[in-house]
Amino acid sequence: MRIALRSDAATPGGEVGSDQWFLRTALGRSVLAGAIAVALTALPSRVAPTRYNNYVLFAEALLHRRLWIDWPGPIIDAVLWNGQRYIVNDPVPGLLLVPLVAAFGTATNQTVLAVVLAGVASGAAWRLTENFGLPLGRSLVLVAFFFAGTDLWWGSTLGDVWFLAQTSAVAFLTLALAQLTGKTPRGALVGLAYALAVGSRFTLVMALPVIAYATYRGGFGAAASGGGARRLTAFAIVCGVFAAVWVWYNQARWGVWYDRGHTIFFHQDAQAGAAIGSPFSWHNIPMQLQSFLLTPPLLSDQAPFVIPSFKGTALTYTSPALLLAFFARRPRFAVRAMWAATALVAAPSLLYYVNGASQFGMRHALDFEPFLFVLMVLAARVELPRWSVYLTVYSIGMSVLGIWYWLAVIRPEVFG
Repeated sequence: MRIALRSDAATPGGEVGSDQWFLRTALGRSVLAGAIAVALTALPSRVAPTRYNNYVLFAEALLHRRLWIDWPGPIIDAVLWNGQRYIVNDPVPGLLLVPLVAAFGTATNQTVLAVVLAGVASGAAWRLTENFGLPLGRSLVLVAFFFAGTDLWWGSTLGDVWFLAQTSAVAFLTLALAQLTGKTPRGALVGLAYALAVGSRFTLVMALPVIAYATYRGGFGAAASGGGARRLTAFAIVCGVFAAVWVWYNQARWGVWYDRGHTIFFHQDAQAGAAIGSPFSWHNIPMQLQSFLLTPPLLSDQAPFVIPSFKGTALTYTSPALLLAFFARRPRFAVRAMWAATALVAAPSLLYYVNGASQFGMRHALDFEPFLFVLMVLAARVELPRWSVYLTVYSIGMSVLGIWYWLAVIRPEVFG
């Protein structure tokens, strides 16, 4: 069967076939991109369940009307507080798992959600490229990089608690950005997607000024549109409801309005933490910059000769196609907004006391890579240089290496 993507595709009788009609729509093409990402994510590990199923345990706790989990032991990151164990990861993925856990209990496969959210992220990324009018070929290259040239593919394949949180954050943040790059952004939808992203990775709260102003302005186009007060009000109402629930959630766990979970974890971390102080410090910046920009993979005299470092490999070596983001020039507001959001969201990670620990690449970069992706799309509107295509192919190749290494060497039981 021949699938036509052109708007003038039709059957011999002059009518567009049902399958062709679906792919002629922006929604249809986004769904196709998401479905391909789901298939490619499910294929390597066959959606094997993860041992680090913190979110399944959290969903089970919610079904029992409590916030502390039945702790199975040290394999699950959970801080001890007032005699109970609480997960420190942000709650949205656990909320999404509640229906599955209600049906299947703690046998629920958390990786399934990671696979689905990888598809959502990729579909939203495709829609974003179309919102900016990118030709088909350029959209293919950039969405392929977004999905498979970053840690998104690798982390979603494994489905561990930390990786699921970031896949969820990427999916919902990209949905918010796709809404803000459309012709008629809706404040309530932007607010909902952004709130779910923040509820997956709270570092994204740092981008609130940028997202709020873009909502008021009418998106990231060259000129503002009307109705800004109405859009901002809808956005603020949704985010306000989320903030109220967030304060209640922290009060119920820690007895304060803000999230103390990572500080408590830092105090209880015997390997890298400390008994007092904050997990965030200016002294951590050199280590983080080294991790993000300079740390190379390991070299071996045996196949595969290049080995991803267990504690991370710099973006310079895993995702160099990000360099295209630096070539974005217009619209000026969008370029400035994306760089501002990138800097704001990266700041907490640069101050944090660990770089993400067990990982391929630098998974904390997923917090701000959707903003860099927008910059790449803006640059590609003018030109997609051949070197950026080569770097995309290289980046995808590194992800293939990372996935193979983790499944075959770090997690060989997945192939059992």
